[in-house]
Amino acid sequence: MKTWVAETDAPRADAYLAACLPSFSRTACVRLIEEGKVLVNGKPCGKKQAIRAGDTLRVEEDAPRPLDVMPEDIPISIVYQDADIAVINKPQGMVVHPAHGSENGTLVNALLHHVKDLSGINGVMRPGIVHRLDKNTSGLIVIAKNDAAHASLAKQFQERTCEKIYYALAEGVFRETSFTVENYLARSKSDRKKIAVYPSSDAGKFASTSFAVLEQYKHAALLSCRLNTGRTHQIRVHLAHIGHPCLCDREYGFKKTRTDLPGQALHAYSLSVTHPTTGERMTFTAPMPPAMENLRKKLQND
Repeated sequence: MKTWVAETDAPRADAYLAACLPSFSRTACVRLIEEGKVLVNGKPCGKKQAIRAGDTLRVEEDAPRPLDVMPEDIPISIVYQDADIAVINKPQGMVVHPAHGSENGTLVNALLHHVKDLSGINGVMRPGIVHRLDKNTSGLIVIAKNDAAHASLAKQFQERTCEKIYYALAEGVFRETSFTVENYLARSKSDRKKIAVYPSSDAGKFASTSFAVLEQYKHAALLSCRLNTGRTHQIRVHLAHIGHPCLCDREYGFKKTRTDLPGQALHAYSLSVTHPTTGERMTFTAPMPPAMENLRKKLQND
């Protein structure tokens, strides 16, 4: 349990708590507030409640709970590992963390077997997880191995100082070799599992992706996709919005999409972060998985 008096004003309690509790991510602070474990002047705190200088804050921290998720000896590709972080090349088809309908066989199950010292900030279901990739998107994901590393990486993702670049095989012939797509994204009103484009910030969150055409084929292209923001399904939605969906994307693609892959032809091939302890800027890369590379070669020869 922690109790202190706020020294400055802050517009939002969750942001203020994240700044005061370096071992907690912004998401973890939101969870503490939602669970009623944060009191301001003796009363339950609201997530958007403003903090004023002189307010007394009290936070009840839970003792670490034993994990309900079982370790599984699932082979994973560990690109890099030290005392603070691990970088994993996630295969296509693997869910990142357990959820209803996919309690086993996830990246977290594998991590619990291969990596023994994961951060516990995100609770029993998502230990060490700072960001995520869609089930059918392959590529690099960084894992926190202690709470201080988790807080540092979470701040980098929040402030967009990390850099994520993807390869995508997209349908159609592109008129421009480089371009940026910017609009507003939010959950679709007709299908809550999908993300939709909206005309203004009143309905969605700003999203920006920069694209470069690396190889143009007869009916498709290989793109480099740089995330300027980090919204759910961002690259897939942006490509579909401009009429060039990822190949094999059964959620956002055309009805006649190619079926060479079990899911969208999208791979997180480059990830740059600042090391939480040393401050060194580190860049990791992972080649396209064999199935996606084979599809690329097939497109080259068509």
